[in-house]
Amino acid sequence: MMKVFGITGWSGAGKTTLIERLLPALTARGLRVSVIKHTHHNFDIDKPGKDSFRIREAGAHEVLLAGDHRWALMHELRDEHEPPLEAQLARMAPVDLVIVEGYKRAPMPKLEVWRAENGKPTRFGEDDTVVGLAYDGTPPDNCPLPTLLLSDIDAIASFATLHALDVTIEAHARLLGPIR
Repeated sequence: MMKVFGITGWSGAGKTTLIERLLPALTARGLRVSVIKHTHHNFDIDKPGKDSFRIREAGAHEVLLAGDHRWALMHELRDEHEPPLEAQLARMAPVDLVIVEGYKRAPMPKLEVWRAENGKPTRFGEDDTVVGLAYDGTPPDNCPLPTLLLSDIDAIASFATLHALDVTIEAHARLLGPIR
């Protein structure tokens, strides 16, 4: 059993900064926490000229880099569609909580990060899976959701663990079939 909780908001709102500050608060509670960060931009953790890059470019479906301190699995999608969040969760080692940044349309409880100075509207009105709003400065008018100050990391940690969705890898495997 793992729990999943999303962090959503407009670009520049401080989602990654919040996660960076939230992780120590959650791990201090004895939780093992992982993070999925979704991006719409093309990215590469590899570098041209490196052996792993050359192997991927030669056509490898997956390349696993392993070392004394970490390992990374790179999977080339080539002509495949991007896997849904559920498939990505099923690939992860079990932990107590997975924080998900992005996947804004995924059906999981989310905390919206909002800053008035960004000049962007709130998103909670168009997404009924947003269960709270973290803000700095002045909160938006008429917010029907619980509001939390971005500076109150302990309150946000409590909120995230309280509202996180229970998921099981087995349930995802039954829904999705075997991971390819």
